[in-house]
Amino acid sequence: MGNREALVESAKACLLEKGYSRTTARDIATGAGVSLAAIGYHFGSKETLLNEALRALLTDEWATEVAGAAGTGGGDDRAAVVGGPHEQFVATWRQIIDSLSNPRLKALWATQFEVLSLGASMPELVAELTKMQGEARDGLAHLFGGVDPDADPEEVQAIGSLLQALLLGVVAQGMFDPDSAPTGEQLAQSLRALADRISPSA
Repeated sequence: MGNREALVESAKACLLEKGYSRTTARDIATGAGVSLAAIGYHFGSKETLLNEALRALLTDEWATEVAGAAGTGGGDDRAAVVGGPHEQFVATWRQIIDSLSNPRLKALWATQFEVLSLGASMPELVAELTKMQGEARDGLAHLFGGVDPDADPEEVQAIGSLLQALLLGVVAQGMFDPDSAPTGEQLAQSLRALADRISPSA
């Protein structure tokens, strides 16, 4: 493993153990077994390194575990694996709630909430979060079976945005008040009832 990869792995470990704001450059360098100067050489700043590590945790670890365990690991036969869009939606929510029993993934969620709260006072972090949001919305729309593979990009982003809002709220409930967190089936029923109520009359 090269110094760059070692720094990313160390930053990932620090994010999960200490969170974003309490992680220092020295923490990361020590964990990677390299000098402090290596962070500047490879990434330019500690923040850039932490942002890359956070992206890696979300795409390489969280999304892979949730998609794989929910039976939505990708490919053209993804919907068939879980029985259709409704089943995919329910199974994915079930796996997300179950993932909160994994200390590593729960720590990742805590870090994400911290990063969201820090964004208001850190312009460079806001810029990075903005870039990540489009990718996240696209991924969620497909992960939950909310769109067809060839759906219009604007529709994908709109549905992904709704799912992202739901995801943050449901995970917050699951972390802080597990008994109140809705199941995937309850969410599907509630969304259907809400859509019926607010949709314009034919």
